[in-house]
Order: sequence, then structure tokens, then C-alpha cells
Amino acid sequence: MRFSSLGSGSKGNATVVHHGNTLLLIDCGFSVKETEKRLSLRGLNAGDLDGIVVTHEHSDHIRGVLSLAKKYQLPVLMTAGTAKSVKSGIGIEFSFIESDVSFSFGDIDITPVSVAHDAREPVQFVLRGGGMTLGVLTDLGSVTPHVLENYCFCHGLLVESNHDVAMLATGPYPPSLKSRVGGDWGHLNNQQTKYLLQNIYTEQLQQLVIGHISEKNNSLELVEKVMSEVDLKASDIHYACQDNGFSWIELTL
Repeated sequence: MRFSSLGSGSKGNATVVHHGNTLLLIDCGFSVKETEKRLSLRGLNAGDLDGIVVTHEHSDHIRGVLSLAKKYQLPVLMTAGTAKSVKSGIGIEFSFIESDVSFSFGDIDITPVSVAHDAREPVQFVLRGGGMTLGVLTDLGSVTPHVLENYCFCHGLLVESNHDVAMLATGPYPPSLKSRVGGDWGHLNNQQTKYLLQNIYTEQLQQLVIGHISEKNNSLELVEKVMSEVDLKASDIHYACQDNGFSWIELTL
């Protein structure tokens, strides 16, 4: 199993997962043209995709989903709650998925994990194939026991470390947005991500990617400092950025 991000942050998110004969796109927060360009940098064409799974309806995750799906005749999978935000899906094959109910898509087994985020029915994903488990975990404001349980035994993990509490408090956002981002239904701060990593089993974690790092309310230096306080000797740590995401990362037995 391998995975790559086309971009990670408030301006757009998309993650590609490849296992066996299945190539899956998680979210598409970019225009079709931009998505095509970013896929080409990974050696892919949009027509290579087998489908798109959607975490939630916020624009930085869903902006390009319908247009890309319609152009390339791709099935789209999302929760019923997320689907309520879709204004027009004519000509697109939709499938509804249920929170916390696992399903298979091609060669990949997927568990949509319910999370605390200010959307209609948001989920994140744990994907399995070939004996490997990949967790994708962004856009949540609380590390719940349910999240810890589901992300406990990953070989690969993409997790957000969105903001530094002090930088958010003194930063340029208006008070309402500060409250939203820093609240229980917003985004994880650096210390919450540290707590998550300290409270899941990481002995088999091969590859850790820190993503969705705010460009205004965080810094790579602060995130790296916090990560240095976590004992992750068995894993490689990567940092996803808005412009380039990260290139292919392989998970192997």
C-alpha cells in the first residue's frame, strides 16, 4: 500500500491511496485543472482513479469532487449527512456510506470513523490492504476514546496538527473563527496531536505524516518541536504542505 497527498491545508486537500488494482482519492479540494496537474506530479492521470471518498462537505475538501467525478465518470462515496450539502449531482454515481460501518472498495477495506467536527456527518478513514493499515485523520477538534481505538494499530498515519494555541489566540482570525478552529468541533492543536500519538500503539507505525498545518496559526518549527517530544523511534516523520503535499510513501510488510 502507498499513499500521497496532493496538498494539505485550508486552501485544499486531497490524498491518493493505492493498493493492488485500486487507486482511490480521498477528498478533492482543488479545481479539476489543479487536481490534474497535481496528479501528474505523482505520475498519475485522473482517469486512473477508481473513485472518490469524501470526509465532509467543507470546501477545502469537496470543492472539486463533483466536477472531477463528472468529467471522469468516477463513483463518489460519502455519508448521507455530507450528501445533503451537494446541490447538484446529475450524471454522477453516488454511494452512501455509514459512519463506523466498514466496507470494501476494490482491493481496499475502509472504515469511516466518526469524528467531532462542525459538519453534517463528518468521518475520517482507516484503510486496510495487504496486511497494512493506513489512518487518515484530519479535521477534528477532539481526540475521543473512539478515535484512539480506531487509530491504535496503524502502519501509516496522516494526522493533522493544525494550530498552536498561542499563535491562534494572538493571530489575525476574528474571534468567532478563533473559537471555531480552537473548539471541540474544530481542529487539533499541536498538543492534542501529541496526546493522540502518546495514547495509541505506535510500535508498528512505519510512516507518520503531519498535515493540515495552518499557515497563519502554526509553524513547521513549532510542530517539529512538539513531535520531538513524542517517542516514535520506529517511524519516519514527514510534514505535508499546502503547495506540494507529499510524494509517495510506501507501507511494506
